[in-house]
Amino acid sequence: MKKLSVFFILFLFVLHLHAQDSLMVQTDSMNVSGEINVPLTDSSAVAGVVSEAQDSSQQVLLPSHYLFTQRWLWAENGLMRKNDKFKLTLDAREREMEIRTKMNQIHQIAGYVSLAGMIGSGITGQMAYNGNDQAKSAHQIFTGVTNFSYFGSLALSLFSPPPMRDREAGFTKLNIHKTLAVVHVASMLATNILSGMLEDNRSLVPYHRAASITAFSTLFLATVVINL
Repeated sequence: MKKLSVFFILFLFVLHLHAQDSLMVQTDSMNVSGEINVPLTDSSAVAGVVSEAQDSSQQVLLPSHYLFTQRWLWAENGLMRKNDKFKLTLDAREREMEIRTKMNQIHQIAGYVSLAGMIGSGITGQMAYNGNDQAKSAHQIFTGVTNFSYFGSLALSLFSPPPMRDREAGFTKLNIHKTLAVVHVASMLATNILSGMLEDNRSLVPYHRAASITAFSTLFLATVVINL
């Protein structure tokens, strides 16, 4: 099992090197400036065109669909917009894309740590279940590392700045990754809830094991898919 764990971690590292930029969102090259040719004698027409141009530029700078957690921070009137550094401008959005790239990199690394922690948790958990008391403390350490890295990775994804434009619809690797994310988040929550109930109800062990296996397998698949 130790050799399998080492092989698995090396496999993830090679996969990361092969496609380390796959989660990075490139800033779109956009031109939000333009000339407005209207008669200066009609001030209402000028105001109307300027207003439409401003609305259009904001629509370009923000996608129409993104997470509610991102809206709370990064929408037109989001919490981050109160900071002059993050006013809704092209320059600010370009800085946000740099932040998003860094957050995605850390998100990806934390995902690898979570997978490794899940392997350790599974091995030591089975040993503890078989009566190895020394494995219990190791199991607690592995589960602690797993939860910290996993939910930290999740937070980075939920609160990162939104992309410059809407994602492509249909059967894409990003959409598959997000669908798998829904499954492994639900499975991780179930794993932790059931874990707290095991002391009083040992009959829940098979369900806890099934939830943890589902969390690991879907997180592993999500990691592989996004790096293809």
